Amino acid sequence: MNEEYTALSRQIHLRQPTNITNEIVTAAFQLFKDNYKWEHPIRSLGIRAADLVLDDIPVQLDLFGNQEKKEKLEKLDRTVDEIRRRFGYFSIQRAAMYQDKVLSHLDAGTHTVHPHSYFHG
Repeated sequence: MNEEYTALSRQIHLRQPTNITNEIVTAAFQLFKDNYKWEHPIRSLGIRAADLVLDDIPVQLDLFGNQEKKEKLEKLDRTVDEIRRRFGYFSIQRAAMYQDKVLSHLDAGTHTVHPHSYFHG
């Protein structure tokens, strides 16, 4: 079996700093969809954050953004983190993880994965 592996790197710079899971996932997924051509299966996919800032740094509010929604998403992430801290990682997961029986048993603390159906709708 002769397989070729190609490494491809792409990046996107967010307009504002964020620690909201949904905002990071949305940006990463859009970048992936815009650049992956679906010709070959994926062997490895990584997402990293750079240019990190402390969460107490003032951020200019977006005139057209929904600050109330952003605050709710931040609260949701804190709540999920607290539930996992108290009861373990598998106590709460995204529903998309249950689309794939193998991937649904991986702990994101050591592996961050999304099932095939997550990308194909």
